[in-house]
Amino acid sequence: MADGSIRKGTRLSGAAWLIRALEEEGVETLFGYPGGAIMPVYDALVGSRLRHVLVRHEQGAALAAIGYARASGKVGVCMATSGPGATNLVTGIADAFLDSVPLLVITGQVPTTLMGTDAFQEVDVFGITLPIVKHSFLVRRPEDIVATVREAFAIAREGRPGPVLIDLPKDVAVAMVEADPPTRIERRPAPPSVSGLARARALLAASERPVIYAGGGVGMAGAEDALRRFHATTRAPAVLTLKALGALDPDDPMVLGMLGMHGNQGANHAVQEADLLIVAGARFDDRATGRLATFAPKARVIHLDADPAEIGKLREADAAICGDLARALDALAQPLAIDPWRARCAAWRAEHAWRYDAPGTDVYAPLLLKQLSEKARARFGERTVITCDVGQHQMWVAQHCRFPRISAHLTSGGLGTMGFGLPAAIGARFARPDCEVICVSGDGSIMMNVQELATLHRYGLKVKIVLLDNSALGMVRQWQELFFAERYSEVDLSDNPDFVEVARAFRIPAIAIDRRDQVGPALDALLAAETSMLLHVRIDPRANVWPLVPPGKSNGEMIERRAA
Repeated sequence: MADGSIRKGTRLSGAAWLIRALEEEGVETLFGYPGGAIMPVYDALVGSRLRHVLVRHEQGAALAAIGYARASGKVGVCMATSGPGATNLVTGIADAFLDSVPLLVITGQVPTTLMGTDAFQEVDVFGITLPIVKHSFLVRRPEDIVATVREAFAIAREGRPGPVLIDLPKDVAVAMVEADPPTRIERRPAPPSVSGLARARALLAASERPVIYAGGGVGMAGAEDALRRFHATTRAPAVLTLKALGALDPDDPMVLGMLGMHGNQGANHAVQEADLLIVAGARFDDRATGRLATFAPKARVIHLDADPAEIGKLREADAAICGDLARALDALAQPLAIDPWRARCAAWRAEHAWRYDAPGTDVYAPLLLKQLSEKARARFGERTVITCDVGQHQMWVAQHCRFPRISAHLTSGGLGTMGFGLPAAIGARFARPDCEVICVSGDGSIMMNVQELATLHRYGLKVKIVLLDNSALGMVRQWQELFFAERYSEVDLSDNPDFVEVARAFRIPAIAIDRRDQVGPALDALLAAETSMLLHVRIDPRANVWPLVPPGKSNGEMIERRAA
């Protein structure tokens, strides 16, 4: 078996069959942390072709696997033991579920003879994760392991991608067995409905004010190029969700940017005045729509999605197209005579272009991130991946950085997971060693998984970290200021550690700045570094993210600053 293939009649332990099945699926890298119930699998890893990345917390394993999946387009794989190991993966599983990331999660379990006895480190992870996985497997026979892995990969990839759990009892992992290699499972997306396409083409042809509303499903479906072709043919104004940033050229005058709560005002105005929405791989998320009842009130809807459950779930579709997104977009593409509408949207785009002329000498975060994006592009071209944590800095990144592809921007959308950025950057770095990986974090978020600085050092990874420090839980503080009468509750982080010293303790070089005139040289030093490096940036604790759609309001009611 020198070639590593699975051959009929081979006798191996269940754990060895698991590793062999992963190899056969093309897995190269997986992320995990060992423990008692999963130990047979770790024993089988010795001498395998798989590269195992030892993280310092199981949540880091799941989030790194998500970063790997989103940067590579492959299924991410993570692994942990039973009990607390499995429960520490749950946040990452939920993140993958809400952002539709293909993920295989392998957990060790107590022996089948002890299941249900409250044994040491026994937790029903199968039951715990049922609402946040596409499918779960509890393997009770070692003969079933290879077929289970094959099925798990197929499910994780097909249709709307998502996480799949394999729970492996220890006695099943150690049992010796022969297994016949099953046929590889390959499934192709269903072709789009012909009747839906005909109705959609008629709506598109009759439209005077169409807007393309693209979501993260475009990237999951491998339909970015098709979306770009559709946009080039129709020249319809386009808006993007947080997870679709990069799907279209941000410098194109017909790309209005991100819509929604912290989106560009021009994008929101266009949607509110549109008579037709071409919704591609988006799900009418509340952060994108604002008050749903007033969202795009004049528009009919063409909804394209791989998941039939999304079509009509929140907004009725006048034309529904479920299936292969790329084929549907190519079939819909047609030139449109909408020059007055294009001119109106271009005017909104110009009127509401981001401004960077903030007064004072303090570091202005939007300008710093704009400079970071420009300098990275000048130095590395399109070989830059930016991962991001959750909070004010997440919105500033979305607003002020420019992304050439969806896979160049990795952030936690649906779950909003603080601590996402650093592990995701580790996963992205393993997935794309040809790219420069930059993690933008906040002083709240970085502490959630700061232990993964040790993983950076262990593997000699080059990840650049920009840490925006406002000594507060900034987004919560902003909402308390605006909507809770400035009653600030548990948002003060002024007792933060010295983050430069923290990084250096993990043997990561670091520098700190707090003035605007230091930004350019600091960014140059950061991007030129040949190792990982942390740039600690102190910013004004009172800085807010603008514009903002207040809760319960229409996207047409954005505010640019707090009313006097």
